[in-house]
Amino acid sequence: MKHLVLTAALLLAGTVEAQQAADTVAPEGAGAGGFEEMGGAVAAALDAKAAGRPVEAAEWMVAAANPHAVKAGADVLARGGTAADALVAVQVMLGLVEPQSSGLGGGAFLVWYEAATGEVTTLDGRETAPLAVTPRLFQDAEGEPLKFFDAVVGGRSVGTPGTPALLAEVHARWGSQDWASLLQPAQELARAGFAVSPRLAGLVAGDAERLRSSDATAAYFLPGGAPVSAGTVLKNPDYAATLETFAAQGAAAFYGGSIGRDIVATVQGAEGNPGVLSEVDLAIYRVKERPAVCPPYREYQVCGMGPPSSGAVAVGQILGALEGHDLSSGPLDPEVRRLMGDAGRLAFADRGRYLADSDFVPVPVSGLIDPAYMAERAKVLETDRSLESVAPGNPTFDHALNWADDESIELPSTSHISIVDAAGNVASMTTTIENAFGSRLMTNGFLLNNELTDFSFRSHRDGVPVANRAEPGKRPRSSMAPTIVLRDGQPVLAVGSPGGSRIIGYVVQAIVGVIDWGLDVQQATAVAHAVNRFGAYDLEEGTEAVTLEAPLTAMGFEVNTRALTSGLHLIGIGEGLTGGADPRREGIVLGE
Repeated sequence: MKHLVLTAALLLAGTVEAQQAADTVAPEGAGAGGFEEMGGAVAAALDAKAAGRPVEAAEWMVAAANPHAVKAGADVLARGGTAADALVAVQVMLGLVEPQSSGLGGGAFLVWYEAATGEVTTLDGRETAPLAVTPRLFQDAEGEPLKFFDAVVGGRSVGTPGTPALLAEVHARWGSQDWASLLQPAQELARAGFAVSPRLAGLVAGDAERLRSSDATAAYFLPGGAPVSAGTVLKNPDYAATLETFAAQGAAAFYGGSIGRDIVATVQGAEGNPGVLSEVDLAIYRVKERPAVCPPYREYQVCGMGPPSSGAVAVGQILGALEGHDLSSGPLDPEVRRLMGDAGRLAFADRGRYLADSDFVPVPVSGLIDPAYMAERAKVLETDRSLESVAPGNPTFDHALNWADDESIELPSTSHISIVDAAGNVASMTTTIENAFGSRLMTNGFLLNNELTDFSFRSHRDGVPVANRAEPGKRPRSSMAPTIVLRDGQPVLAVGSPGGSRIIGYVVQAIVGVIDWGLDVQQATAVAHAVNRFGAYDLEEGTEAVTLEAPLTAMGFEVNTRALTSGLHLIGIGEGLTGGADPRREGIVLGE
């Protein structure tokens, strides 16, 4: 690895005040949020993040988006649990204290490294479209796409949740602790109540009108008609009861039991915008094991989730296009950013044309990440200006096909969890209910997803079908990119982030930060963002990234400055463990 000395301002550039409109935090408290009162290791972890230092450990480590959730996972690991056990405890706690981003009403992708075998397994817990949907799900009577929030709010956008089934599957495969014990900490906190963080309070205030669309949702987040404020102790006895049922009955409670029936009734009874989710859709849901996608980058293998996620393919394509270039001059070098930006555009052009649920459409995964194909695509980067236009390439298929370009909207929310246990097993899981607060429908103490809006709203273009159109039983394309980086078959980095379609760029930058810029994992979370997906270059406002505006504009890029709210959680794996939590959010790292 090449090492690079960056200014302190750059390394701490992530502590910005303005946040992404679709997933905003209150200006204060992105880092601490009042969690210092938890004391001990949590306070030390908050101090390390504030100082820009990675957390170090020898045995095990967990990084996630809220201190309550991280502590729940750490307690499991401290008593000898596996990364799978800790993952269950972390996720159910996140569903309580960070309900806007993930939970039992959503879905997730897991990348798992098993130390005993050296195998990488990927599990798809993505939501599915109900059997009653059609490709015109999000179109009006004239066949035109609906406005985004007209589609999101209500039952129409809700897919069959996958998270409960995924948690049960993970525990059955790799867990060692008693199932009910893993749910108990979140159950107890739901009954006792937790202090609302500034981040959650800011999100509720910013989305109050949409949260009022459902009586149950409004009653929880807007008690007495006003948004919950930071520091308020919020109790969720309905969620505690759900976890009690989940502990006793397992996933069957969601896919054939009373909780599942309540989910269906909530979706079908949504006033003004009902959905078609049925008990049959829940009964037939299955977690799917998919082939891991492991494109090479320099001397590493970058393993992630394949279709229906576009994450691993797009991350691999961007890194593949950068393979032949020296990036060591760092994140503030305009030439480095030109290369990264246009490599991103090339990947997103292919993503929009080819990536979808491979159970429904043929996806040329091997062709898209073939080194020869990526090298050929990268030839257009041999210039000193931005590319005037970018079109999808022609990867190798095993048969002919013709797809139109996608038209879908994927706004940022989501959450990421990285865990390493004492046996060396590694879990990298990105989890979501899609947009912040999902469909704004709440039942049994948790929010339901709006994941179906990740399908293309337009089903055809000029008579040619869109690969990512809605179809019965199909899983919508995602940008989630949980990743485990290997070297010589051994894990060296677990990484992932929330952020909608910008997840891909955030993960690429973190990997480049560690491998090419020589940053430690905490520094890699904090580097100012510069992301290019569809042509316009987004620079993170309030950071040193804005110094790139003039040179990138001179190169021919359209440039915007805006808040870019990643939520990166990294664990470096070597002789010991080092962890980093994104300073833009309230997550921490704990280890021993």
